[in-house]
Amino acid sequence: MVVASPSHRIGIVVTDSYPAEDPDHDTPLLLSALQARGVAAAPVVWHGDDDLTGFDLLVIRSPWDYPERAADFAAWLDRADAATRVLNPPPVVRWNLDKHYLRDLAGAGIAVVPTEYARTDGDIRRALAAHGTGQVVVKPAVSAGARDTGLFDAADPAARALAQRIVAAGGVAMIQPEVPELSAGAEKALYAIGGRFTHAIAKGALLAPGGGLIGGVYVEHPEPVEATPAERAFADDVLRAVAEVTAHDVPLYARIDTVDSAEHGLVVLEVELVEPALNLHVAPHVTGVVADAIARAAG
Repeated sequence: MVVASPSHRIGIVVTDSYPAEDPDHDTPLLLSALQARGVAAAPVVWHGDDDLTGFDLLVIRSPWDYPERAADFAAWLDRADAATRVLNPPPVVRWNLDKHYLRDLAGAGIAVVPTEYARTDGDIRRALAAHGTGQVVVKPAVSAGARDTGLFDAADPAARALAQRIVAAGGVAMIQPEVPELSAGAEKALYAIGGRFTHAIAKGALLAPGGGLIGGVYVEHPEPVEATPAERAFADDVLRAVAEVTAHDVPLYARIDTVDSAEHGLVVLEVELVEPALNLHVAPHVTGVVADAIARAAG
């Protein structure tokens, strides 16, 4: 156990309300573990009026309503960055907020799910036509929690309509091939704290064919699973690529969403460096690892 100086004050960045079906399980456990280590830690609502200069470190954890207030969150990042140290660092967070980062990772040699980015109706038509009679996933380049995300037949007018809606709102639509293993629930989230693998979680399939979410609401069903040596090595490669393309140290926390597919091999679906749920309630052995990493970061 790492014991931090009692003079250090750490803010755990959260929001002020969560859906009943998607609560923040991590923060109460993490606060308790930090306090057991002598750390003066408290939740900080990102859109609140706290004096951020009063904290020695802010750790972004669960500001899960930021996609609805993207401009406000960008302004908060600037304010927090000017006031104190923030982890993960704001430049890394800004890079990770836009899923164009998948291009950067691919350029660094990481296998990612094939992705086309559509900015116009012409882009949308061409991207969907390229998939013929196959299935596709349509989603925004800036989003979280499967917002405005759907699984469709490529020729379904609803696929084009969703992409058009994303573009009309000023966003960029991502169009990816459906990965059968992903639709079957084989997605695996690999977690790393301080650059070291800690645990893996399977959360099951989320998208219903034809658009929308299974059951109509965003509900994850996290279950701890084993990660193979190849998956752990892949996670290490992804973290090295993140450090390379962002020119920052390996992030304090990371979730690397992967699927091992027959067609594409082992690929990255997303790398979440902003506010990934760590699922500490089903991986309790990781709580102390995270608390120790934060205490070390506080100095």
